[in-house]
Amino acid sequence: MEHTEFRDFNHVREFFNSADYVPPYTVFDVGGNNYRLAVIVRYRFKKIFVHKVMTHREYDVWNKLYRKGKG
Repeated sequence: MEHTEFRDFNHVREFFNSADYVPPYTVFDVGGNNYRLAVIVRYRFKKIFVHKVMTHREYDVWNKLYRKGKG
């Protein structure tokens, strides 16, 4: 991540094809698909802010609640 200046989420997907966008978070599969890393990317400022690191199961619960407006 340090050596690439990502323009937008589509550019991120070129490098990390398993990344998902759950507005405003970009979510990465890490650790052999056992964990999820939810970050907020500020492309204009070239900054990434870690929101949460979760197990796959925790992510499923968070995602369900988040999409209902409770996460």
